[in-house]
Amino acid sequence: MTDTDDRPDSTVPERPDGTAPAGPGPGRGAAAWAVLLPPGRYEAERLVHHDTLELTGLTGLTGDAAAGGPATARARAADAGATATRAGAADATAGPRPGDAVAVLTEDPLRLVALGRVARATAERREDPDDPQSDPASGAFVVAYTRRVFDEPVPADGLALDGPVTALPADAYRALVGRLGPPPARRSWLVSLDLPIEAATPAEAVRLFWSYVRDLGPRELPAFVSPSGDELAMQAFVLGAEANQDPEEDD
Repeated sequence: MTDTDDRPDSTVPERPDGTAPAGPGPGRGAAAWAVLLPPGRYEAERLVHHDTLELTGLTGLTGDAAAGGPATARARAADAGATATRAGAADATAGPRPGDAVAVLTEDPLRLVALGRVARATAERREDPDDPQSDPASGAFVVAYTRRVFDEPVPADGLALDGPVTALPADAYRALVGRLGPPPARRSWLVSLDLPIEAATPAEAVRLFWSYVRDLGPRELPAFVSPSGDELAMQAFVLGAEANQDPEEDD
C-alpha cells in the first residue's frame, strides 16, 4: 500500500473554500462520494503513478467539479450494513464540489482502492490520461489522491452504487476508511531497469534505451526493486505485480 497524505482520513474533510459541507443533519453533512473505476482502469492505475484520477464522459453530474456541463446527479447511498439511507449523505442535487471526500472503488468484487478529494478540472484534459499525445478532451471529473491501496484493496461490501459517482453518507465513508487501518511506514527502495542494447556510441545507446522504455513501458518491461541496502531481496515486477524472471524456477 502507498500512503500519499498524512492527513487523518477517518473523518470526512471540510471543503477548502470554507463553505458549509452539504447534508441534512448538523455535524453529519460533510460531502463524500463513491467513484467507481471504469473497466480496465484499475490495472492502468496500478501500472503508473498518477497524482490525480481523471474520468471523462461522465453524465448526470452538476457542481463546480463537473466539467461536462449541467445535469442532475442521480445518487443513492447505503450505510455499511447495506441499508439504503440518505442520512448524512452528500447533496446529490448539488453534485460533487472541490474538496469533497472521495472513496475510489473497483468492482467484481467491490473493493476500495484509494481515497481522495474532488479537484477542480482544468480547461483541457487528454482523452487518455496515460498518453500525453492523445487528443484533448472537453473536460474531466478529477479526484486528487490522498491515499492509494491499489496493491492491497480492501472489501467494500454493503455499498449500493448507482452509476460511476454515488453520494455516500458520512458514516459509510468513515466505515470504509476504518477498514484501511493505519498507513504503512514509508522507506527507501532501489528500482532499476536493465536492457542490453546494441549501438555505435554511448549516446545512441541511451537514446535507444529511452525509446524502448517509451514503446514497451511497464506492460512488457520488467523493473527490479529491492529495499535500499538489501539487494539480495530484489524482486522483478511486470504489469504491477511480482514476476518470476528465473527460467530455471519454472521447470
